[in-house]
Amino acid sequence: MAEFKRARSAEQKCQRMGEIKGAARRQFDARPYHQITLTTIAGELGWSRANLYKYVSTKEEIFLLVMADLRDAYTADLVDALGTPRALDASMAARVWAQVAGRHRTYFRYGDLLYTVIETNVTVDKLEQFKRGYYAQLPEVRERLSRGLGVREELVEQLVNTVYHHAVGLAGSCLNNPLVAQAVARLGIEPAHVDFEAQIEEFVLMCLTWYRAK
Repeated sequence: MAEFKRARSAEQKCQRMGEIKGAARRQFDARPYHQITLTTIAGELGWSRANLYKYVSTKEEIFLLVMADLRDAYTADLVDALGTPRALDASMAARVWAQVAGRHRTYFRYGDLLYTVIETNVTVDKLEQFKRGYYAQLPEVRERLSRGLGVREELVEQLVNTVYHHAVGLAGSCLNNPLVAQAVARLGIEPAHVDFEAQIEEFVLMCLTWYRAK
């Protein structure tokens, strides 16, 4: 096991948290969420569980931080791509949004766990920090996407959240669960292929048509 040295400065602590989040993300890519524990994360880092406890209390606390990073990256990309001075053609806007969503598909996979697992297993202080990050960027999101999408500013948050929940459903398909895939295979059913970006594009275009008319 590598020698563990506790962070002393804010910079060192930030580096340690980056290492912890990186280990958690690698584990999420390699195994089902329920198989990930503080012990498996500590093991990947070459730490003891006691050392990991110096920084976090639960694995959900780690994944809430990961989710915040992914949310901020997706939001920044979305605003950069669609926050144009004038409204884009609806078909073009839908295509661009789908491409952004495709680049951040992992973000939506985590979203499948956010409400029912992650947010219910952290302290209110950690949850407050997470929500603060969301609301801090909301004014810019509303203003810039309102222009680029041709949607009234007060409707932007609802539109973004509607697309988010649809993307979570597509990215977190139940067939990602190996047990479900095995059960369906036993029934002799060939699952339909999910073209994530194409379905997001189609959904965004439908939503834009409706929201622009409101």
